[in-house]
Amino acid sequence: MELKPLQTEQDYQAALSEIEQLWQAKEADNAGSAEANKLELLSLLVEIYEKANYPIAATDPIEFLQYIMQARGLTRKDLEQYIGARGRVSDIINRVRPLTLEMIRRLAAGLDIPASVLIQDYPLQERAA
Repeated sequence: MELKPLQTEQDYQAALSEIEQLWQAKEADNAGSAEANKLELLSLLVEIYEKANYPIAATDPIEFLQYIMQARGLTRKDLEQYIGARGRVSDIINRVRPLTLEMIRRLAAGLDIPASVLIQDYPLQERAA
């Protein structure tokens, strides 16, 4: 396969096929070989194509926080030390109130999770008048 920018789905599929073949041979190749270099370049081309054509949506901060709670067996009470009183935790989880920067910092440090996920915009519920 000729190394060139991937512009079509056909180019993309051909690159994936070539990567698969090169991957099989990679075990026997030494780093810096022509095959290893080609594998690296094709991987970069595929990455660029995928970013342009198959973007991954940003993670919803509240869904992420709920996932972390479920995965670690945490309750809303466990979040009080990072977010504040029970009512505030409820407002955050129910999307009535947004996370503040200070809450994000405490959650990131205390739960060892990336602040970059928590800082994303997310929809809030309309308050009843």
